[in-house]
Amino acid sequence: MNTTPRTRFYRDKQDGKVLGVCAGIADYTGIDVLWIRLGFIAFTLMMGWPIIAYFALGMIADKKPSALYGDRDEQKFWQGVRQSPTRSAREVRGKLREIDRRLADIETYYVTSNPRLSAEIERLR
Repeated sequence: MNTTPRTRFYRDKQDGKVLGVCAGIADYTGIDVLWIRLGFIAFTLMMGWPIIAYFALGMIADKKPSALYGDRDEQKFWQGVRQSPTRSAREVRGKLREIDRRLADIETYYVTSNPRLSAEIERLR
């Protein structure tokens, strides 16, 4: 399976405290890092073994590339893709339909007021 760099799990050393695993999980899921850390601490106190998994994951996982996302909106988009690819595809498709509708409205506006342009567009079809 070929995964793009934005859909993979990375440990986030820049925002992390120890190895950046909790910050990486928070980035991957879109959940606030504070809740991830509190959940990890509670789970570790109850079970004990998550600390071993934390260090193993910290050694195995790649560091997050510095320029993975262009801005906060792009980061939110990719978190949505990881959570629900189908919903994300549906949202993108809806946005493209809206852009297409708006372009058709613009075309209609200019064509109705310019018969020469209307004839040229019809000739191209």
